[in-house]
Amino acid sequence: MQKLLVLSEHEVRELLSMGECIAVMEEALAALARGEMHQPLRSVIRPEGASGFIGLMPSYRRGAPSYFGLKEVCVFPGNPARGLDTHLGAVLLHSGDTGELLACVNAAAITAIRTAAVSAVATKLLAREDAKTLAIIGAGAQGRSHLEAIPLVRDIREVRIFSRNREHAEGLCGAADPGGPAPPGSAAPHCTVAQSVEEAVNGADIIVTATNSREPVIRREWIAPGTHINAVGSSIATARELDGATIAAASLFVDRRESTVNESGDYLFAVREGAIAGQSHIRGELGEILIGRMRGRASRGEITLFKSLGIAIEDLASAAFLYEKARDQNRGTWIPF
Repeated sequence: MQKLLVLSEHEVRELLSMGECIAVMEEALAALARGEMHQPLRSVIRPEGASGFIGLMPSYRRGAPSYFGLKEVCVFPGNPARGLDTHLGAVLLHSGDTGELLACVNAAAITAIRTAAVSAVATKLLAREDAKTLAIIGAGAQGRSHLEAIPLVRDIREVRIFSRNREHAEGLCGAADPGGPAPPGSAAPHCTVAQSVEEAVNGADIIVTATNSREPVIRREWIAPGTHINAVGSSIATARELDGATIAAASLFVDRRESTVNESGDYLFAVREGAIAGQSHIRGELGEILIGRMRGRASRGEITLFKSLGIAIEDLASAAFLYEKARDQNRGTWIPF
């Protein structure tokens, strides 16, 4: 009898380290660029009067083994006030050969880890090699996971955090040591809580925006030459974190072009305002850099921007990795189905 693997949030975090996930995301994005993975645009169901919405994100991976995946996730912006993650749901993993349901995996944990891991891939590809100062805007789940991820790909010596809730920023600042072995001769980065977004990003080498703001929190005049930005918080067409001038001034890289031009508020607002011409402003996808089809940073003074939407192949790749690891190590809960 076929057995179904169920992995809780705690089990996902135990089995999927950030370092492992960065490697898994690199391979998934490269496979997408090679045409080995398939995904349509996500479907969103937003009933009138509902407090949140549900997104359906299907995908497929060729190969041996092949998999179908479906992430179903509810997004409730008011959840942090209840002590809950904004993104709650499951990633369902099916056999690509038989269609059997293989695993049901906590989506909140996968989302938190894989989103930051993809930003780490972007930072590895696009930030200056000597980048040392990291600014994080937003102190929620993604702020925390990015604080863990970015120092794994750059020698971060200084972290600045800003949040509208200073208590949250102070709590995140206390976790500034990402854990694990530090590079030889290095120490945990020094962390400060900034009084404003402008103070946090002034002169920063790497910026992460991980807010739920619907209006820009970043202005072009605050961004120094050579900065790399990971814009993470907005994943819908009606919200943005960056002003049009920042989008226009930056070399823009994305996880998926099709998703960006249909779903990214940061991109769409810049187009509507005339700040950028349209798709020609997108320099490339991360996977295209990984397989050598596209060049990343072109100069030291260039501002690079990764607009993260979070795409279904990232969830499928994470769930497949977890399924195979849990199977090999006899972890998780296995139930007849």
